[in-house]
Amino acid sequence: MKERRLVFEKSRKGRVAVAPPVVDVPHVEPRELIPEELIREDIEGFPELSELDVIRHYTGLATLNFGVDTGFYPLGSCTMKYNPRIDEDVAALEGFTMLHPYQPEECCQGALRLMHELSTYLCEIGGMDALTLQPSAGAQGELCGLLVLVAYFRDRGSKRKKIIIPDTAHGTNPASSALAGFSVVEIGSSKNGIIEPADVERLMDEDTAGIMLTNPNTLGLFEENIKEIASIVHSKGGFVYCDGANLNALMGIARLGEMGVDLVQFNLHKTFATPHGGGGPGSGPLGVKRELAPYLPVPWVEKEGSRYRLVTDAPKSIGRCRAFYGNFLVMVKAYAYIRRMGREGLKEASKMAILNANYIKERLKEDFHLPYPQTCMHECVFSDRYQQAHGVTTMDMAKRLMDYGFHPPTVYFPLVVRGAIMVEPTETESPETIDSFIEAMKSIAREVRESPDVLKGAPHNAPVKRVDEVMASRRPRVRWQPFSDNG
Repeated sequence: MKERRLVFEKSRKGRVAVAPPVVDVPHVEPRELIPEELIREDIEGFPELSELDVIRHYTGLATLNFGVDTGFYPLGSCTMKYNPRIDEDVAALEGFTMLHPYQPEECCQGALRLMHELSTYLCEIGGMDALTLQPSAGAQGELCGLLVLVAYFRDRGSKRKKIIIPDTAHGTNPASSALAGFSVVEIGSSKNGIIEPADVERLMDEDTAGIMLTNPNTLGLFEENIKEIASIVHSKGGFVYCDGANLNALMGIARLGEMGVDLVQFNLHKTFATPHGGGGPGSGPLGVKRELAPYLPVPWVEKEGSRYRLVTDAPKSIGRCRAFYGNFLVMVKAYAYIRRMGREGLKEASKMAILNANYIKERLKEDFHLPYPQTCMHECVFSDRYQQAHGVTTMDMAKRLMDYGFHPPTVYFPLVVRGAIMVEPTETESPETIDSFIEAMKSIAREVRESPDVLKGAPHNAPVKRVDEVMASRRPRVRWQPFSDNG
């Protein structure tokens, strides 16, 4: 990796990028305008560079970023698929970008129609009866759904206190439950990695609002007992919430509502074509069955004849879960994606995601321990059991993979697998890319046996060498300081 100099090191006194015209405004020293506590004493002025040097410096920094546009991004549980640029182009149309949320309904009928039709499509995909587009992300969709359950039971004079959550759930599920006021009852998965109805039967009672699961779960396995589990929960007056983060394995093939699911959030930024690396933007619409619809946040869009309107008069609604109506441009991308793909296109995407994951699983199962060998859905989970005998960990292998030009998979999750390596190839990667990834993983497995020290010092070719994971999180350095101050 070529060594890159700091912008301060490139500075040459007297060089300027822009020569502004002379003005007759009296000169004011920066110290007179900037609060004293914000002035850095460790920097004498700013770097002085030509415009070309500035452009090359920041363009060079940009090339250090890894993203789905530059390489394979197999993060399990995150669905980092390539998103068609046409959807970005549609969302950039002036008619969408220049809208204001305070515009009168008669001036934004097209936007309201898009929102109404998108709601209809998502309900059809998930087997739901009603939907809110407000939540900004999957976790907020979860919280919204749980608050809907709180309102539903309160309306009936009941205050159920517990939610059953499997050990294979997404990490946000227990957090969302706690925020909504529920205590979490953990249910363990079986030796086959799925939930057993008998365990649900033992835990489900009239004090429990329901179960919150993910299907497929975070082991990449389909919860094949879900209909029986739903029947048990419903018999006690509870509801089944399904985290829709893994919908990329089901869309167009199966509908959660037909499995007994009563609530589901759709992660538009995972499944329906919005790039979401770096934490945003996101959108987590919540779909529900009919009896829960009156409690959804306001406003929602209704069609009256040929016109569309925002409904705000809903006395049982939990109110708003965010300002205005949701992340609108994310909705535009999802709408464009669904319209272009159609039912058969969505089905084909799910089938290819499942095929790719199982192909990787079968090709790597001799080199990496496979705790659950059965057919997986859109992602597969390995562990570092075989490599531990050589003193090599999952983290070592993840770092080494960077030297081969790939972003590491998700590591150490799900927690039920010790030393987990979770791979989700998505449907958008070519066989050639997947084969290259497989060969890199096989090469790393050989290195573990033959020269394990190579892995312990990895990455060797990345812009930043291995960092202390704990200290980088707890004491991040996010600004430049002179070398002498760094010790």
